[in-house]
Amino acid sequence: MNIAQLNAAHGIAQSVEFIEGSGGLTMIRVDTPKARALISTHAGQVLSFQPTGEEDLLFLSEKAYYQDGKAIKGGTPICWPWFGPDPEGKGRPGHGFVRNRAWNVNNTQVIANGAVKITLGLSETPDTMEIWPHAFELTQEIVIGDSLNLALCTRNTGTDLFTITQGFHTYFKVGDIHQTSILGLQDCSYIDKTDDSAEKHQTGEVTVASEVDRIYRRVSNTQIIDDKALDRCIQILSQGNKTAVVWNPWEKISKEMADLEDADYQRFICVETTNAAEDVIGIAPGEEFRLVADYRVMR
Repeated sequence: MNIAQLNAAHGIAQSVEFIEGSGGLTMIRVDTPKARALISTHAGQVLSFQPTGEEDLLFLSEKAYYQDGKAIKGGTPICWPWFGPDPEGKGRPGHGFVRNRAWNVNNTQVIANGAVKITLGLSETPDTMEIWPHAFELTQEIVIGDSLNLALCTRNTGTDLFTITQGFHTYFKVGDIHQTSILGLQDCSYIDKTDDSAEKHQTGEVTVASEVDRIYRRVSNTQIIDDKALDRCIQILSQGNKTAVVWNPWEKISKEMADLEDADYQRFICVETTNAAEDVIGIAPGEEFRLVADYRVMR
């Protein structure tokens, strides 16, 4: 559908509007009594979530790509059906294939307390079958209200069991990475991807003073980003995951990435709700699995 057709089918007066965004991509602008948001149908990705009277919760690079086949640097990228490098070593793209293609708009509605729910979807195509030979229905429910709530539901519509890893690779905006810490991962073991995947143990809160790429295991369902520079905390509540990833590229990699400003590493932290490493999900024919993340500001 074009933008006019999408507005006719799914627009909601004063709440949901489809617009042409950067690079000519279709965007969904959402306005609720509690927050505003911007969602890209390309990648099925929330690019902005701004509670009334607050800074945006999400970081979005000024140099992000907005084009078919490219991931958008910032917001809430979806990693699926694998997290990280191609698990079979076939040279397929890192983090799967859904963060760089267009999603369908399934439904929009105003729900309780004036919140808005956007439902996006993907299913297999001849192209995806060449990359990953399984039949599936992937649905993402995005609720904009007091919080930003994301639910990713994978349904196996084929005849054989398949396995996935996945994650919300969310970029959170912070005032200064040097004044930011993450609570809720203390006493967890983690895989340090910057140190040959060495097994390590977290003592106390997580702080960032160099490149960080860690898969935390057996995590609780709550993490908190303590952002002293912006004088706020961001609470992350999750369901369906046993792992969480903390990532910041730091100075060298930030400079090497064409879709980041040199100093952007100081302005975000990725705290990702994941099924990663040994947290592999098997889904039988006709069954489904649901991964949920909820983000809100705490004072």
